Amino acid sequence: MDISGSSGRRPYTFDRVVRISFTVILLIGILFLLELLKGVLLPFLVACLIAYMLEPVVRWNMKITKLQTRFVPVLMTLAEASVIAAAFLIVFIPYLISETQEMTQMLRHYASTKIQIPYLSDSIHSFLRDNIDFDRISRLLSEEEWKDLIKSTISSSWSFLSSGFAFLFGVLSWLIVVLYVIFIMLDYEKIMMGFRRLVPVGHRKWAYQVGSDIKNAMNRYFRGQFLIAFIVGILFSVGFLIIGLPMGFVLGSFIGILNMVPYLQLISLPLTTLLCIVCTASTGVDFWVIFWESMAVYVIVQCIQDLILTPKIMGKAMGLNPAIILLSLSIWGSLLGFMGLIIALPLTTLLLSYYDIYVVQRYSDSVSDNSDIY
Repeated sequence: MDISGSSGRRPYTFDRVVRISFTVILLIGILFLLELLKGVLLPFLVACLIAYMLEPVVRWNMKITKLQTRFVPVLMTLAEASVIAAAFLIVFIPYLISETQEMTQMLRHYASTKIQIPYLSDSIHSFLRDNIDFDRISRLLSEEEWKDLIKSTISSSWSFLSSGFAFLFGVLSWLIVVLYVIFIMLDYEKIMMGFRRLVPVGHRKWAYQVGSDIKNAMNRYFRGQFLIAFIVGILFSVGFLIIGLPMGFVLGSFIGILNMVPYLQLISLPLTTLLCIVCTASTGVDFWVIFWESMAVYVIVQCIQDLILTPKIMGKAMGLNPAIILLSLSIWGSLLGFMGLIIALPLTTLLLSYYDIYVVQRYSDSVSDNSDIY
């Protein structure tokens, strides 16, 4: 006999309320422990994220080599990732040095020169000069500032000793991350299977459903959106380099990082406009020409992203709403720092799935109930 009524939903009995309350208290306790142990857990979580991102490459190497064991494919994956990272740094660092030196001269020229831009009020230039310390930014970008910083560090024995210890601890943390990555990648499948076996038999149905939601969200966000953001960053960098925008590669890479949250790259528009103004003051190029060329880069890349990249990579599956992603990153980041940014999406998906199962009971609704929505 159905005691829950015609809707088929469980009533909120005293026992169920106690269970929900206990679960909430348990979650609060887990968050408190994460706050206490975030310094220890951060290297492990970073390693888990890296191993998760590289897992498709490991499987691809296993398919190419036709090996059933993971040792050789894991070594191949690590070698390939190291070569790509080294090649990127070899190309990027010299370019970054030359671009920062050029930008230093441009900022100093703009700070000391009055320019006239058609249809652009002089009050805008006054506002920028009054609220932005271009001289300070130029000194930070200049090579002399870095030399002075190194000299001041070496001149003080205690500061040098402290910096040395901090450097050693930083290197040790990265070595721990590398070791974590190797161990996790070697036993990735066993670790995933071990997590599944930890779930009690009576709770496996809903636990596997929640795990499936988290897995799908992780695949769409960390893998799918990362690949889209990487390609978008390259497209923006190439576009800015073609039109001759200063710091084009750096700005394009920054926009690619912002694109990890869909459409967040739009907040880079003021920075792009400022670079156009500085470029006009330093090189004499027409502001409106380079400005509209920059906007054309935004439009073209956005069209490529929406019409080609997103349908091809993400398919028809929809992830979390960009506003929910940004909100979850903000909340978890403020609670747990950088570690919160890593676990923000899995925890948010977990909470939403838990809400669907125990409050809305979406997974227990019949097909006819779902058809009434459309």
